[in-house]
Amino acid sequence: MSVPLRGTQSLVGQMGWVFARPSLTLLEVLWRWVFGLPLLAVCWIEAKKILAALPPERAGLASLDPQNPWVGAVQLTDAWALYQPHVASVLRWLLPAAAVFWAVVSGLGRGLVLKRMEPALRLRPVETILLQAAWLALLALTFEGWLRSMQWAAATHITPNGEPDLVGYAMWVIFLSLAFFVAWALASWALAIAPLLMLLEDCSLAQALGRSLRLGKPFTGKLVEINLVMGIVKLALIVLAMVLSAAPLPFSDELGIDALHVLWVAATVFYFVVSDYFQAVRLKGFVEFWKMFRGEESRYVGRSTDSE
Repeated sequence: MSVPLRGTQSLVGQMGWVFARPSLTLLEVLWRWVFGLPLLAVCWIEAKKILAALPPERAGLASLDPQNPWVGAVQLTDAWALYQPHVASVLRWLLPAAAVFWAVVSGLGRGLVLKRMEPALRLRPVETILLQAAWLALLALTFEGWLRSMQWAAATHITPNGEPDLVGYAMWVIFLSLAFFVAWALASWALAIAPLLMLLEDCSLAQALGRSLRLGKPFTGKLVEINLVMGIVKLALIVLAMVLSAAPLPFSDELGIDALHVLWVAATVFYFVVSDYFQAVRLKGFVEFWKMFRGEESRYVGRSTDSE
């Protein structure tokens, strides 16, 4: 009797498969940076406008007390109260524009990556964009829930009329953050697999969403497992990037500030490129598990090629 294959057992093979085809990672990096670089440029321009209208000196940021964290926190709160109207006026138009831009770019980019993996697929950019928009809406709801939970933790443990309960606050922040992280990993797989089902099984958008919720326990278990593992990998990459950024600090006098800036940029680029590589690995894992559990039932996808 064969032992059931765990989702993580095939991960190494899928990592090797994607690594041997650098065009997949390149496409993943390309579409993400096509979105990210213009967004960063717009944020930089708007930030310069805000700082020109309200210089840090006028907001009190130049006189922060680094020796007393409580005084510094109050100073930051006062400064944020001054900057908040300026930031809110920018976010009112920037967030909707960025959301639409991301849905379009990610829908097209993800479709191209899937096409590269499975050349027989017929791309359907409009439906893929709509599914990416739904995924983004779920992410926004999850982030809103996390933000409100952080506000609750702060309001109940740090009050102006009593001694702040820093231990209780830190415990709730850690617990709630991990809870929302796990909830996101468990809930997002349905919208993550829907574009694949739509393209691999050549069904409608509504049918893909319905099928993503009725994949059966074995298939669903593998998807959730891969999603959780990829979430843990992303956390590990963040920690690794932080270590790479902090490691040169004891040698800052010898290296100089310019060298540190170069190292910090390199660590940031390393994180984003490797993270995009693992996104392609996750996509490959989804495709392989679809073939294992549903591929024989579908007549729409052709045989994938192993050549570049």
